[in-house]
Amino acid sequence: MFNLQDEPWMPVRPAAGAQRDSPPDGGANAVGLRRLILDAQEFQDLVVDLPTQKPAIFRQLLLPVVVDALGCPRNSTAWTEMFKAGRFSPEQRKILTAYLDDHHQLFDLFDPVAPFAQVAGLRTAKDETKGSALLVATAATGNNVPLFSSRTEGDPLELTPAQAARWLLHTHCWDTAAIKTGVVGDPRVKSGKTTGNPVGPLGQLGVTLLRGRTVYETLLLNIPFGQAPLSDDRPQWRRRETQGDIGVTLSCATSAWQSRAARGLLDLWTWQSRRIRLIAEETPSGLRVSRVVVAAGDRLTTTPHDTEPHTAWVTERLTPRGRKNAKSTGTSSVHPRRHRPGRAAWRGLEAFLAVGSRTEELHATTKRSGFQSSQLLRQLAEVWKRMPPAYPLQVELTGIAYGNQSAVIEDIFFDEMPLPLTALDPDGIVYGTLLEATDQAEKLATAVNHLSGDLRRAGGSEPIPWDKGQRPGDTLLHALDPMVRRLLTGLRKVGEDFDLSERGLEAWEQKAGKETWKVAEHIFSTAAPGLFTGRTVTKDGKETVYRLSTAEADFRERLDAILTRRAAARKDR
Repeated sequence: MFNLQDEPWMPVRPAAGAQRDSPPDGGANAVGLRRLILDAQEFQDLVVDLPTQKPAIFRQLLLPVVVDALGCPRNSTAWTEMFKAGRFSPEQRKILTAYLDDHHQLFDLFDPVAPFAQVAGLRTAKDETKGSALLVATAATGNNVPLFSSRTEGDPLELTPAQAARWLLHTHCWDTAAIKTGVVGDPRVKSGKTTGNPVGPLGQLGVTLLRGRTVYETLLLNIPFGQAPLSDDRPQWRRRETQGDIGVTLSCATSAWQSRAARGLLDLWTWQSRRIRLIAEETPSGLRVSRVVVAAGDRLTTTPHDTEPHTAWVTERLTPRGRKNAKSTGTSSVHPRRHRPGRAAWRGLEAFLAVGSRTEELHATTKRSGFQSSQLLRQLAEVWKRMPPAYPLQVELTGIAYGNQSAVIEDIFFDEMPLPLTALDPDGIVYGTLLEATDQAEKLATAVNHLSGDLRRAGGSEPIPWDKGQRPGDTLLHALDPMVRRLLTGLRKVGEDFDLSERGLEAWEQKAGKETWKVAEHIFSTAAPGLFTGRTVTKDGKETVYRLSTAEADFRERLDAILTRRAAARKDR
């Protein structure tokens, strides 16, 4: 027995001022599901093995328990009242307690009949099993061999029940694609395997999780309001029928699986993309999971734009097939916007702040894609004025980059950024300030790349290709990163004070200018003597002379055109 409601399997960090059971060093304690939800205001955040575990735990377990028990807030007013309360009310705690009591048995990780998020008795025709490393994204197994891994596939990996629970949820959300083990009872098995499996549902998104000051606030920030419950929308632990047509029962308790659309929010959050069985055994160290069976599971036919709350979207105007220059048909296609590994979160700020209801119509053209922010940020744009003015909202971004036909994990993306609530007002001062600052950062990177390119041409070589090597613009963006984040944090206190916003931009421009010149000076220091006389390049019948003095003059001009406040301040001296 290992019931997730009662066993301390989820490490948490205490909230500020929470004294009960707080570790003396300010570290993490582990708690069970019941305590974590009922006393959510006492915890600041989850402590996870890998950043991608957090959205998996919230979506597969915490959020659906709360929503299945209490429902979504009926409107923005109800949501605001719950948020301001800072904790579940006595009546809500009573409902949640009754819900957890009624479904207690369904949260047992090793129940012989209905193990949580698994299929009892799942087996292959030859009773083959695989090592538990198959669940762990950072462990070497099969073709998936992470860089610098200290283990090989032959090394046994014994997971505690708590670790197994966290990686179980992670696998349902992020598992790699391609071939999966064929199991008894799966009618689509061929030659002992199932092919065509997509990656887990979160692997197809650019996951955007909103984080508050406590787990309670994080729960509320990630629950949509105004969504009426659907009669056949249930979490996976309430779809455990072992008899009947799965097309009717939507059961995930058997080896059989299906391709279908999600029935609603609860179904989507707890989607069982794999059929799994954890095999536990007693060891000298206690109960451990070292072997597993992982097989094909349900496949989402589409990512529902009207239901999926945890991703931004890309919109594209459709044109008649085969006619590149044709006018738009007037309709749009919408698909999730995935994160780009190695690219800071603030560099995609325009997409996150695209909260207007007509954003995609205004920005998507036949030649350029448009953006729409996540459902949760769009709903926050409706209520932010009723929240504390300097509320410390954090936006956490997670994603996985897959390689080799999505059968291996190449990179894991995680970033977080502070986001002023006032930035959600497209007509507000902070919105314009943020977009101006981030646009300036991009233009400064382009300016130093141009400088590098001009000097390389003057020396007789070609500029560094945009997709190869480390360009100086990338170095600059890395240096500007902490400054942009400080600006984001500082703008929480600006409100609608234009003068304060301008002072923030002036300070930003001065610091950004200094960092840009540091990178430029490094470029100048590598200039060869021949760059003073320069070189003439003929292209398309036009001659251009590239020399050091011309490159520097052009760079200074670009810098002044980008950092206008800094240029004006320098002229006033």
